[in-house]
Amino acid sequence: MSSWLYKLGKWSSHNKFKVICAWMVLLIATLALAIALKPAFSEDMSIPDTPSEKALNVLDKEFPQGPHKGSIRVIFGAKDGEKLTSKSAQQAIEDTIKEINKDNSVKTIATPFYTGTISKDKTVAYADVNYKVAADDISDYSIKHIKNSLSVANDKGLQTELNGDMPGAKIEVGGVSEIIGVILAFVILAITFGSLLLAGLPILTAIIGLGTSLGIILIGTQVFDIASVSLSLAAMIGLAVGIDYALFIFTKHRKFLGEGLQKNESIARATGTAGSAVVFAGLTVIVALCGLTVVGIPFISTMGLTAALSVFTAVLASITLVPAVLSIIGRHAIGKSTKKNEKQHSEISFWGRFVTKNPIIIGLSGILLLIVISIPSLHMELGLPNDGMNAKDNPARKAYDLLADGFGEGFNGQLSVVADARGATGDKNKAFAEAVKEIKNLDHVKSVTPPIPNKKGDFAIITVVPATGPNDPTTKDLVKDVRNLSDKKGVDLLVTGPTAVNIDISDRLNDAIPIFAALIVGFAFILLTVVFRSLLVPLVAVVGFLLTLTATLGLSVFILQDGNLNHLFSIPQNGPILAFLPILVIGILFGLAMDYQVFLVSSMREEYIKTKNPIQAIQAGLKHNGPVVIAAGLIMIFVFSGFIFSHEGTIKAMGLALTFGVLFDAFIVRMTIIPSVMKLMGNAAWYLPKWLDKVIPNVDIEGHQLTQEIQTAEESENIQKISI
Repeated sequence: MSSWLYKLGKWSSHNKFKVICAWMVLLIATLALAIALKPAFSEDMSIPDTPSEKALNVLDKEFPQGPHKGSIRVIFGAKDGEKLTSKSAQQAIEDTIKEINKDNSVKTIATPFYTGTISKDKTVAYADVNYKVAADDISDYSIKHIKNSLSVANDKGLQTELNGDMPGAKIEVGGVSEIIGVILAFVILAITFGSLLLAGLPILTAIIGLGTSLGIILIGTQVFDIASVSLSLAAMIGLAVGIDYALFIFTKHRKFLGEGLQKNESIARATGTAGSAVVFAGLTVIVALCGLTVVGIPFISTMGLTAALSVFTAVLASITLVPAVLSIIGRHAIGKSTKKNEKQHSEISFWGRFVTKNPIIIGLSGILLLIVISIPSLHMELGLPNDGMNAKDNPARKAYDLLADGFGEGFNGQLSVVADARGATGDKNKAFAEAVKEIKNLDHVKSVTPPIPNKKGDFAIITVVPATGPNDPTTKDLVKDVRNLSDKKGVDLLVTGPTAVNIDISDRLNDAIPIFAALIVGFAFILLTVVFRSLLVPLVAVVGFLLTLTATLGLSVFILQDGNLNHLFSIPQNGPILAFLPILVIGILFGLAMDYQVFLVSSMREEYIKTKNPIQAIQAGLKHNGPVVIAAGLIMIFVFSGFIFSHEGTIKAMGLALTFGVLFDAFIVRMTIIPSVMKLMGNAAWYLPKWLDKVIPNVDIEGHQLTQEIQTAEESENIQKISI
């Protein structure tokens, strides 16, 4: 592969303008087409074959005019000390209802005073607006009309809020905090290269690659069900790895230029050597992200595949666009810091000397620190975000709080129970009534509505209001208790609704975590055994990854679930850990951890093969590739941290987990624990049984074979010149 990349790098450097123009055309074309088609995101996070999904299918079949039609709830709140039953408040509410009903797409709407949907203290009420079309088909005009209609009540001093089938999340791929993250990455690159010009180039190439992948993803929303959060995740990963991969090739090119190589030859060799590591590292991340499809959850698979696409374009840009850009800047790629680095080239780095002299203290300190941070993960609870976890000034949060104040926390976590009485003997209406009675007798039930049968009379809908909120553990227990009532007297109870769906998703993801983690760990061990031709080095790397994973989840629980440091990270409300966060963290951090492991330990192996001195190999790896890993880790941290301050809770949680995950892995595991343990293992670190050495393939990710081929060719050329 290194020979092919060498040729590709040389071709790209000679055809720089063609390559750059091709990328610009691709970028503009994909984004223009995406904008013209208009993105059509799907926020469906259902999982096939779960109990709640089966219940939804029954609703669609047996209640064709029922709950699956679009519905928006209008919530009214009285001023402090006043009641909605006052004459002026009643008139304001009725006038608002009349105004909303002027929309021809509205099927039914009634005042709270007719339906009885008013709180006991008469301070909160609501009216459900039922539409003639499905939720996804509610027009922009209808949304605008209902919002404008609220001004009738607002002008009378009432508080009005909306919830229900409102438009989905807005696309969020950038903001002020993300821009700050990129600026900080620019600062790191400027320090690394000693040049402001060079610092901006890896960011530029990464943005071009990222923009192309985002354009493709936006176009893909026309064909595939892609959630808006997938776009943000793809942007997060694509930008970070794009900058890092360009950094690796830039650094190698500067090294070759410093050794006196001609510009195009230096670019070709950098692409063939560092580019090989980039391709391998990128494929590792892609495999890890595509591995999310084995979980068998559609929206998780989509998130993994879209993120993998952004990594693929980052790799492609690194081995084609980066060489072209390097060719344009020529020998300006050598910054002011190059001579200083050359003088220090033969010296052992301070950190390398410190680690090899104190391996036990340093190694144990790193391990104990990560174990302590991991402790909160033992009480991790999974769930999905609800409106109550938004910022207090968020409209959805205001609606949530208003309903909770008037009707209790459980009102926002209502359960839709589908009673199937096809197997019941005798009067089915009595069977439904008996089911309602049994549900009322369960713990943590606040109220139960009378059953609403379908036309045939063999199915009925029962609404259950829990006494606790949607993310409360007792609500989860209630869902299980209702389902356990099934088959009594021939009535089967199917539970669905947003709360039940979230519980089922969390349970399915919780079951998938150990399976996916085992697959990833096994794959990592095999992969690293092939790369480093060792048994103990991969074993230590895998254990280090597990420490990174548990520490990342532990800190996430400490902050997001337990509510510590919420103010520091602008987290409006603590709650359960995002259900799919552990799965994503496993896949993404695995890929990034293998990146750092490959770039750092490959140079150690190269030195060990030359000297057979394990201590010298560790010091050489930390000296030559340690600074690059540190710079790459800092860039990742700054880019991911920009997403912590996103207004979207899902993106905020992912940004937080990935920021600290990279911090733990790059600085504690790869730069501290790994070299410390390798020092203690000595020569045994590089042991590989002879029979296994013959079986596994020889993967030359550092391009050693390419270097030998070039040296052999140069020696032959010199011999021919001498003979002539």
